[in-house]
Amino acid sequence: MDFEKCCSSLRIASHKLSVQNAENKNKALLFVAEELDKNRSEIISANNLDIEKARKNGTKESLIDRLMLNDDRIDGIIESVKFVVAQTDPIGEELLGWKTPNGLNIRQVRVPLGVVAIIYESRPNVTVDAFCLAYKSGTAVLLRGSSSAYNSNKKIVEIIKNALSKAKDFCGIPEAIELIEVSEKNHDDVNQILNAVGKIDVVLPRGGKSLIQNVVSNARIPVIETGSGVCHLYVDEFADLQMAARIAENAKIQRPSVCNAIECILVNEKVFSSFLPMLAKKFDGKVMIHADEKSFAVLNAVKECEGHLEKANEEDYGKEYLDYECCVKIVPSIEEAVEYINVHNTKHSESIITNDRKNAQYFQAMVDASCVYVNASTRFTDGGEFGFGAELGISTQKLHVRGPMGIKTLTTTKFLIDGDGQIR
Repeated sequence: MDFEKCCSSLRIASHKLSVQNAENKNKALLFVAEELDKNRSEIISANNLDIEKARKNGTKESLIDRLMLNDDRIDGIIESVKFVVAQTDPIGEELLGWKTPNGLNIRQVRVPLGVVAIIYESRPNVTVDAFCLAYKSGTAVLLRGSSSAYNSNKKIVEIIKNALSKAKDFCGIPEAIELIEVSEKNHDDVNQILNAVGKIDVVLPRGGKSLIQNVVSNARIPVIETGSGVCHLYVDEFADLQMAARIAENAKIQRPSVCNAIECILVNEKVFSSFLPMLAKKFDGKVMIHADEKSFAVLNAVKECEGHLEKANEEDYGKEYLDYECCVKIVPSIEEAVEYINVHNTKHSESIITNDRKNAQYFQAMVDASCVYVNASTRFTDGGEFGFGAELGISTQKLHVRGPMGIKTLTTTKFLIDGDGQIR
């Protein structure tokens, strides 16, 4: 791929897309959804090649789960596209408007970002999510997936571009999406993206800690940081322990390979001896627990922990396992829990289980994260669950956007000023 030509084509496409009305964009996206449905067998076949390769390379099954596409997941992808179609077009939305004393009419309106690059690992569903959100927001998108998902991503992008070509009557713009051919030998293409000043308006990394750190450290273009997920669950002294055990089970086991799964459970010292056996029964030998000294002493006497219990070391605190593993730590107070979380988390999602309103309010006020829950699983940090349909990722930074990224996060604003001859 000629990178310069690719960026130039995306820029031209972004200009065309920026003036498309909502009706035409929606018709084109529905055409894409239809073609994805018609060609799902081709997508699954391409995905099987990636999965076969991953297994040959010894990839953990929890990570293969992130890579896998099946009929149910393709159904979910198609529904996400349709959900985005049903959302209000953000472009042209007037946020503010006023008239100055000299008669100028000033309006602040939403406009597309322009050209966005997304660098992501595994999870080929991101390919469709990123495209449909970008397209609806009038933004062209350059995709750089991982080599592990290249066959899946290539097939999906091929189907999308063909659908947009067929949708010419609806002003489909196939040049609004491009996929970089990846190499396992080097990451020169990533460096090109990170240095594409004037060609790409913003880059979004979505993946593990090393990927995100590389992008943040080396990019010369603006970055929207989507963080890895070192998420915590704090069981307060005033918690409903049955509820806490049920939420912990969901937040860890339901899908451990995703960024909104918990990696550490903090338990108040006043309830740990009662809570931990309940937790062990919920985990039922499915989770390797890395326990601090106090929790180890309790869990070591629980039969469900046999063969699934280790003493924690310093590396376990702040670690993203992405697997059936978590650490458990006893804390003396909510203040200590908050302090620990703010030191070890990635600003993603944190949860407290408590029936004390003051403690709930304190936790939500003091924990530094994009999403802070009371009496609920961190697994809800998701664009679909938040009502956004698809998502680009979970932003863990504080500028421009924070939390699940939907349509509006791919927009910026500009001021439109109308006068009738005013001079200064």
